[in-house]
Amino acid sequence: MRRINFESHPVRFVASLFSIALILAAGCSTPETVEGPQATAMTVFEGARLIVGDGSEPIEDSAFIVEDGRFTAVGQKGQLDAPAGATRVDLTGKTVMPAIIDTHKHLSPTREETVDQLQHLAYYGVGAAISLGLDAGDLAFQVREERIPDAARSLSAGRGLTAPEPGRSEAPYWITSEEEARTAIQELAARKVDLVKIWVDDRNGQYEKLSPALYGAIIDEAHQHDLRVTAHIFALEDAKGLLRAGVDAFAHGIRDRDIDDEIIELFKERPNVVLVPNLPDQGVAMDLSWLSETLPAEEVQRLQEASTDRPAVQERFGIQARNLARLHAEGIRIAFGTDGGTAWRVPIELEDMVAAGMSPAEVITAATRNSAELLQLADLGTVEADKSADFIVLDANPLEDITNMRQIADVYLRGEKVDRAGLRAGWTGQ
Repeated sequence: MRRINFESHPVRFVASLFSIALILAAGCSTPETVEGPQATAMTVFEGARLIVGDGSEPIEDSAFIVEDGRFTAVGQKGQLDAPAGATRVDLTGKTVMPAIIDTHKHLSPTREETVDQLQHLAYYGVGAAISLGLDAGDLAFQVREERIPDAARSLSAGRGLTAPEPGRSEAPYWITSEEEARTAIQELAARKVDLVKIWVDDRNGQYEKLSPALYGAIIDEAHQHDLRVTAHIFALEDAKGLLRAGVDAFAHGIRDRDIDDEIIELFKERPNVVLVPNLPDQGVAMDLSWLSETLPAEEVQRLQEASTDRPAVQERFGIQARNLARLHAEGIRIAFGTDGGTAWRVPIELEDMVAAGMSPAEVITAATRNSAELLQLADLGTVEADKSADFIVLDANPLEDITNMRQIADVYLRGEKVDRAGLRAGWTGQ
């Protein structure tokens, strides 16, 4: 079957071009003030429907307390003890859920653009994101240690590992021997990367793939250094080989054909393996007018014109959607990632996962708790006492309709409200 590059569909391609242009034009201005009450002191948020993020039933008419950037108590309104002087925020009619964790991004090699990307992600409710495999140099690790206002946290896999791909990217290690594989992992371990990223893909027959012997050496050496490995894949047979070699996660679903019983058994033999489906465009016309919040009108118009019904794209989406649905039904652990650098892919990916057959509640758990666990972010992923107060306030209930994830009223990171209005004004000129 001929390999099609899902990244090249019109909406994503145009989005990438205009994301770059927008970053260059807008810069990464840092607002000096943040609207609304700051939760550095004790703040009680009351009245919202609360989605905890662990798959449990939502708490209706909830209350939770935030102090010094962390949740200190979670329950129902009227049942939590708070001093009379605590700030109170009425969220009646709103829905609250944990901030999203994006386990597959590619951030810019320049600081200004990286900060802008992280602020875009925060705008769309992302609390943390990992840049997978294209981070050469020191920047990604420097940013990882910073607390940037109005921005998602940043993690990094450093340089990924692949077979040589001349003309495509020189950021990853090009691996041709077991010795090179083990040396690269040792260098990544010294940098304390958050994951190891590998590519096992011939790019539609253009290159030789990493062989089982080479990716086996990579996985073995990584595990010796307590590092986990996530793999970019395309083909079913490569997924099987990687499972046999002990891979920890997949950064994409299987894309060349419908899966078979053998891979189900391989997954079940390895219950800790996580799948990040990273679905492609559905290939249907979509209303993209909501992008006017973060894009100039002319950019929205171009994206809208590119969003059309494309039967061939629908067929490719169908393969991946069926594979995700079957793996999920078999109990395989699912997490969340959007690839590329475009932040507004976040609500679209959530919608794609629901279109593939997962319920909104299951998708939210995948994008919060499961993703935080994949990245070993113990203080994120759920709304619970002692965790970081990273949460989204929505104007409508996403459990009823996942497209309500577009209706964000506020985002709080570490207990502080993101200045979405200020960011929006900087990006759109309004």
